[in-house]
Amino acid sequence: MTELLKVQDLKTQFLTRDGTVHAVNGVSFNLNPGETLGIVGESGCGKSVSVMSILRLIQSPPGKVVGGKAIFDQKDLMQMSNEEIRQVRGSKISMIFQDPMTSFNPVLTIGRQITEPLEEHMGMSIKEARKHAVEMLKIVGIPNPSDRMNDYPHHFSGGMRQRVMIAMALTCNPQILIADEPTTALDVTIQAQILELVKHLRDTLGMAIIWITHDLGIIAGLADRVAVMYAGYIIEEALVKEFYKNFQHPYSLGLLGSLPRVDLNDRHKLVPIEGLPPVLYEDPSYCPFASRCRFKLERCSIEKPNLLPSSLEHRVACWVDPKTGRERQ
Repeated sequence: MTELLKVQDLKTQFLTRDGTVHAVNGVSFNLNPGETLGIVGESGCGKSVSVMSILRLIQSPPGKVVGGKAIFDQKDLMQMSNEEIRQVRGSKISMIFQDPMTSFNPVLTIGRQITEPLEEHMGMSIKEARKHAVEMLKIVGIPNPSDRMNDYPHHFSGGMRQRVMIAMALTCNPQILIADEPTTALDVTIQAQILELVKHLRDTLGMAIIWITHDLGIIAGLADRVAVMYAGYIIEEALVKEFYKNFQHPYSLGLLGSLPRVDLNDRHKLVPIEGLPPVLYEDPSYCPFASRCRFKLERCSIEKPNLLPSSLEHRVACWVDPKTGRERQ
């Protein structure tokens, strides 16, 4: 299968008063047509910075993409001019942000914010764009969409704002939708509604999705493939069913061990990951998880493992097999 998006060795850094922060350190992954890729990891591991780097949304200064490629439609997004990347954003690759209240312009109506990309990217007239925008609001479940076109972002609830954000992201029928923790601030009922809506739109429109989250429960029910990030690296990648059945990195073991379980008795306790994430002022020559790993070997403190295939459709960056505690062969 031909990849829709191919990211190779992506590196992003931020220059601060205390030093250079190595936020993304050689991230590589593929996205196939119609596929949903889940990117998971704790806060600050580089999930959002990775996808924002792909779309060239990193503010410079202080941030800068210092290396890597992102091949889309046979072109490298990293080498495009500002005008070329503007034509990709919104029309071919769209993004749903974590907090829609800060993503919308508070002084423009919802209708104007949805119709603008239609006029810019699709060449529609104002009348055509408005008609299409009303239809999109209807699709995402906004009641009385014609009337709500004249409302401002603060007139909508959190769940409704997120629906409007989805409508805005999908209005130009993009090939890729990037969702950056879009359900984090919503209660579980609204979260479930948004997830069902995204699944329905994915199956209807046939788009590919990159879903960023720290919630492994969401990934289990939504994604086809999962990539686990830690300290700016992808440390494990696998098909979702394979990952939950046969995880191969100690950090993945820690993530799964910290999930509440309804299939176990009341005595089951959550197992925290001891220690703190590493300071990212350096790109370490050793395993970044070594200081927190209970399976650590001497090799882990002096040599950084590469992300290599462990089986078909499964890659892992670790010297140790967490199920045996022995060095991986």
